[in-house]
Amino acid sequence: MEYTLTTKLLAEFLGTAILMIFGNGSVANVELKNTKGHHAGWLNIAMGYGFGVMFPVLMFGAVSGAHINPAMTLAQAVNGMFPWSDVLPYIIAQLLGAFAGQFIVFVTYYPHYKETEEAEAIFASFCTTDAHNDKVNYFLNEFFGTLVLVVGALCCLVLPWGKADPAAASIVVGFIVWGLVTSMGGPTGPGLNPARDLMPRLLHQLLPIPHKGSSRWGEAWIPVVAPICGAIVGAWMFQLFV
Repeated sequence: MEYTLTTKLLAEFLGTAILMIFGNGSVANVELKNTKGHHAGWLNIAMGYGFGVMFPVLMFGAVSGAHINPAMTLAQAVNGMFPWSDVLPYIIAQLLGAFAGQFIVFVTYYPHYKETEEAEAIFASFCTTDAHNDKVNYFLNEFFGTLVLVVGALCCLVLPWGKADPAAASIVVGFIVWGLVTSMGGPTGPGLNPARDLMPRLLHQLLPIPHKGSSRWGEAWIPVVAPICGAIVGAWMFQLFV
C-alpha cells in the first residue's frame, strides 16, 4: 500500500518523537536527581535507545520507511535510494518530531530538572558531547557509529529476508542500536542522528532550567555533520558490497 506524503511525514514526526521519548527519557531517568531510575546505569540508557528505534520502525516502517533520522534520509537520497523531492519535507518532520519528543521529556521530568544541580547531568538528557573534550574523537565516533548503524539497518530492512519479515528486521535494528550504545557510545553518548542532537540542544538553550549551564554551540556542528557523512558512506558501502 502506498501512503500519501502527508501520512509519511506524520509517521516521521511521530517516529522521531518516540525515539526522543524513549532515548533521552532514559537518560533523564538515569541522570536527573531523585528519579526512580537515578544512577540505574548505562545499560538502562542503551535499552532506551534500542527500544526508541525499534518501536518506530515496527510502527511506521511500512508507512514512511521510518528513517527518523536526517542522516539516513540524506544518505539514501545521495545513493539513489530515496527521491530528492521528499528529502526536505522528511527532514523538517524529523526535526519537529525531535523537538516535540524532547519537550515531552522535559515536561514529564520537570520537577527533577529543578532539583538537579549538575549541569553535565542536565545537558546529557538533551544532547551529546565528547567525554574527553576532543572534537576529533567526537567526529570520528559519530562518523563510524552512524556508518555501522546505516549499514546494519539497510541490511536488515532492504535485503530479501528483511522485506519478507519486516517485524523481525525492525527488532534486529533495535538491537543494533542497543549494541552500538553499549560498545561505541562511551565517548559521546552517542547521537548518530542530527535531529536527536540539534533540536534538544535548541530546547536546552531556550528552556528556563536552573543550573543547566552552556548549550555548547561551538561543537554543535559535529553531531550534525559527522552522522550525515557516516551515513552517506554507509549507504554507499551497502550498495557496493550488498
